[in-house]
Amino acid sequence: MESFEKKAWYNQLFDLYGDLLTDKQQNYFKLYYFEDYSLQEIAEVFEVSRNAVFDQLKKTEEHLIHYEHILKCYEKREARLKLIDEIEEKGLKELAEALRKLDE
Repeated sequence: MESFEKKAWYNQLFDLYGDLLTDKQQNYFKLYYFEDYSLQEIAEVFEVSRNAVFDQLKKTEEHLIHYEHILKCYEKREARLKLIDEIEEKGLKELAEALRKLDE
């Protein structure tokens, strides 16, 4: 998976499952993925080692993947969006729009 695709995928998983993470995991993740901080910058902010930040981010990524593997919210949302596109193609725009709003 390309770096940009990987980052986008983790961001989407975080949107779905971020509340299930610890505060520390959320903070590290947001700084790294949303604010584009380096591992060293995060380490300085939290006064920990760069390796501690790296390990925490890896654990966070593993948790997000695990949550998706169990709950499949991302997979189900993608399937719904595909069906919505098919509905729109068949001229049922109002129904498709109502379905899209469910994911907002």
